[in-house]
Amino acid sequence: MSFRDTIRLALGNLSQAKVRTALTMLGVSIGIASLAGMVSFGVGLEEQFVGRFSESGVFDSITVTAAPTGRFGGAGRGRRGGNAGRGATAGRGATPDPAPETPRVRLDDDAIAKIAALPNVASVYPNVRVPLQVSLKDFSEYTAASGVPMSSAKDGAFQNLSHGAFFANDRDDACMVSLDMAHRISDADPKALIGQHLTLTYAMSGEVQESEGPRVQESGRSGGSPGQRAGGPAGQGFGVQDFAALGAAALQVKRVEVRCPIVGIVEREAAPGLGGGGGAALMIPLAKARAIEAVLVTNAQSLLRRSDEPRAYQTVTVKVSGAAHTQDVQEKIKDLGYSAFSLNDLLQNAKRVFLIIDVLLSVIGSIALAVSSLGIVNTMLMSILQRTREIGIMKAIGGSDRDIRKIFLLEATTIGLLGGMAGIALGWLVSRVINFGANVYIEQQGGTAGDLFSMPIWLIGGAIGFSVVVSLLAGSYPARRAARLDPIQALRHD
Repeated sequence: MSFRDTIRLALGNLSQAKVRTALTMLGVSIGIASLAGMVSFGVGLEEQFVGRFSESGVFDSITVTAAPTGRFGGAGRGRRGGNAGRGATAGRGATPDPAPETPRVRLDDDAIAKIAALPNVASVYPNVRVPLQVSLKDFSEYTAASGVPMSSAKDGAFQNLSHGAFFANDRDDACMVSLDMAHRISDADPKALIGQHLTLTYAMSGEVQESEGPRVQESGRSGGSPGQRAGGPAGQGFGVQDFAALGAAALQVKRVEVRCPIVGIVEREAAPGLGGGGGAALMIPLAKARAIEAVLVTNAQSLLRRSDEPRAYQTVTVKVSGAAHTQDVQEKIKDLGYSAFSLNDLLQNAKRVFLIIDVLLSVIGSIALAVSSLGIVNTMLMSILQRTREIGIMKAIGGSDRDIRKIFLLEATTIGLLGGMAGIALGWLVSRVINFGANVYIEQQGGTAGDLFSMPIWLIGGAIGFSVVVSLLAGSYPARRAARLDPIQALRHD
């Protein structure tokens, strides 16, 4: 018997019992719709969770900090200074100084250049925040402005601005504000703030000059009396000469006001160090933030800072070319002597959790398909009882057991294939209805609508293939039973 004859006989047998075949296919389609709907819900949740965080730029970002000092750190310096001050007491059984600490690696512009040269690094920029006073008409507030690099124009929170646009360049005096801050500035429509000018106020210092007069600096730095030299941070003294320099610098402090047009309003604040926003309600170009920070006066230490002093940063953000390279770049940064942290590990853990959820949903959805497979077995067995004499005639005219088995397996395959395709269509339709109703409710609660169900190509193909496999397994016993019929007994059957 040729394959064409087998197909013709199988389709003809199915068409003779249209109602029974249709009901069996309906059972298979409901099972596939349940399976595909459950899995598509899990896939949709994963895409919503992982996709939103990936768009925010948190999984391809690495936060770099200077590595901590050695085990003994400043304690070693303090103990050595105390022994030297007591003089003779150091010789009467004093505890020996601990081993010197490991030098701390500076996180400065040279370090940024080294990190930027690593493979798969897209951009590197320092996280700069400058305290300012912000005012507009009757509104006034002290806040921290975050420096945003131009590379963040299409990244994270800046992908879709509520109103306005991103910075045109990093040279203009321009700023962006968060939507919350826009509401604090004015109760009117936030869009009306675009083009208005904020006044940014901060204290600025000039370069510290050495004061004229007696050379008290020399005696102060040579370790004079305790009254002249007090122990400062990290073991550095703050003596008479420092107070003189502080007085000279204080004369150069002045109040600076900068008028800054609002060019954009950001819907949400980006996470600090992840995505370029710095978590501040006020955002200015990174170049402007660095220029302000270089002259900003916030404490006595900033007054004594020299303009040519190398700039060290607290944290630096590294953007990699893809989330797949995050771990590798992170390890290379650590090899350079810096501390590095990323959320890539959390991404992998989240994917594992969603994989488990998908498996559980697949098991639940497969229950309906298992029930429908019993319908296939019942349909095939009923077909054998009704076609026993026909089977006997086919065997009497030369049909083999293999030919009989192929006919019944092909019938089961057809039921599984058509039922699977109908189930995919039914599952997609039901998921669209549920997704529409869920989004209406979410929007009423003030949330953002999203696609809760996702049916990728692999899910469609896998569901149809699974339906065919289950149908073949369900039809294997009836096919084997039909092939084993005794032709003589089959011909005697009424």
